[in-house]
Amino acid sequence: MTVQTRPDTEVLLREDRPCASGGAIAWLTLNRPQARNALSIALMAALDAALVQIGQEPAIRAVVLAGSGPAFCAGHDLREIRANPGAEAYAALFAQCSALMQRIVRLPKPVIARVHGVATAAGCQLVASCDLAVAAETARFATPGVNIGLFCSTPMVALSRNVPRKQAMEMLLTGELIPAARAREIGLVNRVVPQAALDAATTELAETIAAKSPLTLAIGKEAFYRQAEMPLDEAYRYASDVMTRNMLARDAGEGIDAFLQKRPPVWTGS
Repeated sequence: MTVQTRPDTEVLLREDRPCASGGAIAWLTLNRPQARNALSIALMAALDAALVQIGQEPAIRAVVLAGSGPAFCAGHDLREIRANPGAEAYAALFAQCSALMQRIVRLPKPVIARVHGVATAAGCQLVASCDLAVAAETARFATPGVNIGLFCSTPMVALSRNVPRKQAMEMLLTGELIPAARAREIGLVNRVVPQAALDAATTELAETIAAKSPLTLAIGKEAFYRQAEMPLDEAYRYASDVMTRNMLARDAGEGIDAFLQKRPPVWTGS
């Protein structure tokens, strides 16, 4: 196993786990357990930098985002926020967070959230920003800003793009925690499993995806998010152009030939 580790004092840990099909899956673990992995400025900067680096590493086929300690992520660090009040500091903080969430969406590799404990406020936003999410049965989710006089407006952006409007508004207006089963019902997470099976289920999903052509995954992920913001006719024109360009790739020809010849494909990422 190829492993990259950092001391426990680091706010973000990275471990690269090799895939049976080749390449590796990068596990990024938020490492502020005593603060329930609240998104401090330093943690957001470390996570953003790690994603930039991973985006430049062809060997990494997928990313798993996890949390250490009793929770996945409890949102922004409120103590840090209150220690530095003022419009300029607030604007910089939320701009940094928004850029991080968009980095996840724009990363040319699938990102899977591995969720245990609570994922609240910006932590729930983090889950919603990931491409996929696997949650433990005991996980819980909320956008509770309304309870402290601070509407979860930036988490709302990701949440409202994942779940139906009525359900999103209920979470935003009540601030109440919802269980993992309900999160799956409304589309916030893909799979719910026992806590003991969380790592195995997340790994299985990541390896299934990592076995596909990395070029195809990158093309498809970008196209998915771009077309979702377009009117229907524009989305079809754009998707048709993407399909045409995809068909000209070496991996598409190899994949079709392998299917017709009933053999495993050999991806080159080109």
